[in-house]
Amino acid sequence: MVSKTEETQLSNLETQVDNGGGGAWEYLCLVRKLKVRRSDRVLKHGLSILNDPKKRSSLGPDEWTLYEQVAVAAMDCQSLDVAKDCIKVLQKKFPESKRVGRLEGMLLEAKGAWAEAEKAYSSLLEDNPLDQVIHKRRVAMAKAQGNVSVAIEWLNKYLEIFMADHDAWRELAEIYVSLQMYKQAAFCYEELILSQPMIPLYHLAYADVLYTLGGLENLQNAKKYYASTIDLTGGKNTRALFGICLCSSAIGQIAKGRNKDDKESPELQSLAATALEREYKQKASDKLSLLTAALKGLKVSS
Repeated sequence: MVSKTEETQLSNLETQVDNGGGGAWEYLCLVRKLKVRRSDRVLKHGLSILNDPKKRSSLGPDEWTLYEQVAVAAMDCQSLDVAKDCIKVLQKKFPESKRVGRLEGMLLEAKGAWAEAEKAYSSLLEDNPLDQVIHKRRVAMAKAQGNVSVAIEWLNKYLEIFMADHDAWRELAEIYVSLQMYKQAAFCYEELILSQPMIPLYHLAYADVLYTLGGLENLQNAKKYYASTIDLTGGKNTRALFGICLCSSAIGQIAKGRNKDDKESPELQSLAATALEREYKQKASDKLSLLTAALKGLKVSS
C-alpha cells in the first residue's frame, strides 16, 4: 500500500515531469517502486528516454528494465506496435529469457490471441511451475474472456501452490459472492481471517456472507464477526453496527418458542443501535428519523 508521503512524492514529481521540469527517470523509478499504474505517463516519458540515444545509454543495465516497463505500459494503452518493438529489443538481448517470454504472452493477450497466449503460458509453466506471474496471467485471461468457471479453476490451482497469497483468496471470494456461491466464499474468508486476523474488512465480508446464508448458527456467527469488526475499527463501522441489528432481529424471529440458550440477549443490539443513532446525529441528522423507523421495524431499540 502506498503511504501518504509516497503519494505526495509521486504527485509532486509527476507534476514536475509533466510540466517539463525534468526528473523523468526518477519518476519512472518511483512508479516501479510503488507498483502503481501510470501507463499513459510511463509510455510518454519512457519513450522520451528510449528514443534519445544519449539518455538511453546513460542508464546502463537499467535500459532493459525501462524497455520492459514501457512495453507493459504500451500494452495497457493499446499501443501494441510500441510494445512489439520493445519486446523485440529485449528478445535480441535476452533470447532465452522466461521474463521476456512472459511479455510475449502478454502481447498475445493484448491482441486477443487467447489460444496462442495460453499455449505460450503453458510452455513457460512446464519450465517453471512456480512462476506466480504466469499463473496470475492465466486467471486474468480467463476473466477477460468472461470464462468465470475457468478463472475459478485456475485460482484454485494457484492457491494450492501459493496458499499465502491473500489477494488471490480475496479475489476468489469475491468471484464466489458474485455467483452467489456463499459457502465457497465463506471458506475463502475463513482462510483470510486465519492468516490476517487483524484486518476488519475480512471479518465484515465473512459476516455478510454468513448473514446471507442464514440459519440460526450462521446468524449467530455473523453477529460475532460483525462485533469483531466493530472492535477492530474502534466502533466506527456503520455497516457492522447495522449488521448487529439485522442479525439480532433475525435470530429473535428464529428463536421464538425455542429454549433459552437460543434466545437473544438485548445488550449488544441496544449498544449497536445507540452507536448508530449517535453517528447519524453527528453526520446525517436529516436521516435520523429514517434510521429510527428502520430500527423500530427490526424491533431494536437503544
